[in-house]
Parts: sequence; structure tokens; C-alpha cells
Amino acid sequence: MNVKTTFMTISLTLLALMGIFFLTNPSYQKSLEAKYYYEMGDFDRSYALAKEAFSQDLYNRMAATIMAQSLTSMKYQKYIDQAKEYLIQIKDIATNKQVDDAQRAKIKVMSQIMTNRYIKLAPSVVTDADLVEKAAKYHAKFEKILETVDR
Repeated sequence: MNVKTTFMTISLTLLALMGIFFLTNPSYQKSLEAKYYYEMGDFDRSYALAKEAFSQDLYNRMAATIMAQSLTSMKYQKYIDQAKEYLIQIKDIATNKQVDDAQRAKIKVMSQIMTNRYIKLAPSVVTDADLVEKAAKYHAKFEKILETVDR
């Protein structure tokens, strides 16, 4: 056997052993399951599984990454959910014929809360682009509302 063939054999053997370890290690199995739920948009479940996988193996970088991704995505999802809720309340107030000062102040406070919360969101390179885009659209709506209320 020549050196090239020996090197290829050793390399393939090591890759096979790494694959077997990866597929049979319970921590990495949980990480793969967490990644699946992350991709499906179930960030709470993804975070819980990744946290469990990480606690089983503190060197599991996949679990650590998925935990961080899920946590960031959960923050974005909570922002979006809160934005929807506030917009419904603002719409209800705005449908009145006459909006008094107290209602205008309530709209202003809700809009300020949402614009300030948006600033605290910090996307990473791996944050779901759809979530980032939705949050940005809601932020723009609340900024527009603030401009209208401040007049």
C-alpha cells in the first residue's frame, strides 16, 4: 500500500468513527432534535432540548449554538406577539370617533415601549431572517404611530 492509500483509509476511518460518535451520543442526538425544532419555528422546545443536550455535554458546541439561536429567536417572537397585541388595542382606541388625551397617552406609551424594546433586540448572523424582518416592520409601524401621536 502506498502512502496516499494509507492516508485515505485512515481519514475515512476517522470520519466514520466521528459519525458514529455523533449519531450515538445522546447529547448530540438531542442537539439534532433541537435543531429540527428550531428550523420548524418551535423555539421554546428547541431551547429546552438544546439546554438539556448542553447540560449532558458542556463541550457540545452545537447545543450551545442552538441554545443561543433559540433564545434570540424567542425574544424576537415575543416582540412580534406583543406588537400584534398592542396594535389591536391601538386599533380599538383609534376606531372611536373622538380620541381623548388619556387614550392618546396610552397609545404613545405602548408605541414607546415597542420602539425601546426593538432597540434592545440584537440579531446575530444565524437569527431567522423572517423574524428579524417582521420585527423591523412592526418597529416601523410603531415609529409611525409615535410621529402621529406626537403631533
